[in-house]
Amino acid sequence: MRLLEEMKELTQLRGISGCEDEVREYLIKKIEGHCDSYKVDNMGNLIVHKKGKKAGEKRVLFSAHMDEVGLMIHTITDEGFLKFDTVGGIDRRVLVGKPVLVGEKRLPGVVGLKAYHLTTAEERKKLPKRQEFYIDIGAKDGEEAKAHVSPGDVAVFDTDVLEFGNGFLKAKAIDDRIGCAVMLELLREPLPMDCTFVFTVQEEVGTRGAFGAAFSVTPDIALVLEGTTAADLPDMEGRQRVCAPGKGPVIPYMDGGTVYDRGLFELLRTLAQENDIPWQTKEYLSGGTDAAAIQRSKSGVRVGAISAAVRYLHTPSSVVSIEDCQHILSLARLFLSAMAAME
Repeated sequence: MRLLEEMKELTQLRGISGCEDEVREYLIKKIEGHCDSYKVDNMGNLIVHKKGKKAGEKRVLFSAHMDEVGLMIHTITDEGFLKFDTVGGIDRRVLVGKPVLVGEKRLPGVVGLKAYHLTTAEERKKLPKRQEFYIDIGAKDGEEAKAHVSPGDVAVFDTDVLEFGNGFLKAKAIDDRIGCAVMLELLREPLPMDCTFVFTVQEEVGTRGAFGAAFSVTPDIALVLEGTTAADLPDMEGRQRVCAPGKGPVIPYMDGGTVYDRGLFELLRTLAQENDIPWQTKEYLSGGTDAAAIQRSKSGVRVGAISAAVRYLHTPSSVVSIEDCQHILSLARLFLSAMAAME
């Protein structure tokens, strides 16, 4: 399955918010010969235009973000350890003991914390503060560490891609390399109408790239392709479960940043139902996407979204249903065909 192989390659690339260069360069190589034009704007967004069978009166935009969460070094201690801040929303509980790659040299390191047997009874009751974590790169002292690492360098999770269980994929950065992979597939195909695809930057730190891209493209309608939090886990009850991998694409009507266009929501779920594509919506409203920035640009944009339900979002080992990903591609195709038919 080409979509799956594309996702595997994309998730292994380094693309922390503000440092999406490697992902963007990969995408540019992949789109060459499959589009009519592309440009990289001042923020670093990759904006791609492809002509279809007809122009269409309304400008349609597909959007997915290139960036992922990670760590940024701010201090190198005299002992040679690296202190860091998080880039994007990361639960500190998942950090300790995780392997990372630091800087352009991709130095191997591991996230450390004071050993459990050295903590007090009171400390064991609390979540460690971010300042208590560090990265160990095996340096003998601060001088050796500074020869390889500088403040401002970033660290990405170092994790393998794995297919496992009943059709699941484990990798980092599934949010939102799934959206990028789907858009690459669409760009390889003949389109029913002209369309613009934007691979955005800095979504994880406040949907910053999408805001400028939407002002540049000035779409009438936008479809955001994303990964969203699944919580189908033990001890989660009822609506707290949000959504679940394996139950189809998630079509949201609202989240923490957007009330989605009702007409587009109804269209997406109708298309899914009529074409035997399983779908679900969020039972617990949380999070946000680039739709929030796109919707508010200029005179306003009608926005819809299709998301993959992802377990352990923003961790080194996110999990998604491979079949869900294929269904997202199918539904995105149907959406674009429906847009063309309305013209």
